[in-house]
Amino acid sequence: MSQLLDQVLSRRIVPVVVVRDAARAAGLAEALVAGDLPVAEVTLRTEAAPEAIATMAKTPDLLVGAGTVLTAEQVDLAVDAGARFLVSPGFSASAVARAKERGVPIVPGTVTPSEVIAALDAGLTTLKFFPASNYGGAGTLKAFGSVFSTARFVPTGGVSASNLDAYLTLPNVPAVGGSWMVPADTVDAGDFAEVQRLCAEAVAAAAAIG
Repeated sequence: MSQLLDQVLSRRIVPVVVVRDAARAAGLAEALVAGDLPVAEVTLRTEAAPEAIATMAKTPDLLVGAGTVLTAEQVDLAVDAGARFLVSPGFSASAVARAKERGVPIVPGTVTPSEVIAALDAGLTTLKFFPASNYGGAGTLKAFGSVFSTARFVPTGGVSASNLDAYLTLPNVPAVGGSWMVPADTVDAGDFAEVQRLCAEAVAAAAAIG
């Protein structure tokens, strides 16, 4: 499962996608791959999400996961739809346990030292830091690095092209999560050429940071 997560994080950006119309899912999937950002965290915030995950999972070379996974039941919903990885805004012991039972990696949200320790105790080392901008941002993650040497964090929430370097220069941040390259209104409009352009731009910016 760690190898799969390495693939998910390989472009150093994880697009956090809100799909309100499942009919847009196929075009979105193609735009992500064409933009050299072949991964998607489809949030379970809309009724269209399970169908969108199922549609996008059929696209070759695209790693599709589910975000906003709050419960063990949602773990099953997402995995049954085709999600290959899961992301949660917080730490749920029952969701983590169910994900392990289903053999799918889960990245839980953590913002406090106690939550980080709970996740580490559960055998997880790749953690979401959310909402990053509200909990000290890069400064907090830098402090975490000195005490949680085995943990790596994917900050999400308030991350954008303008502050990308502040996060990706930290040794404990392999990637960030964000939606600036997949704006919901642009996806709704079916403007996938723009999504492709934004994705390619974001990947290039992350690669330039080194």
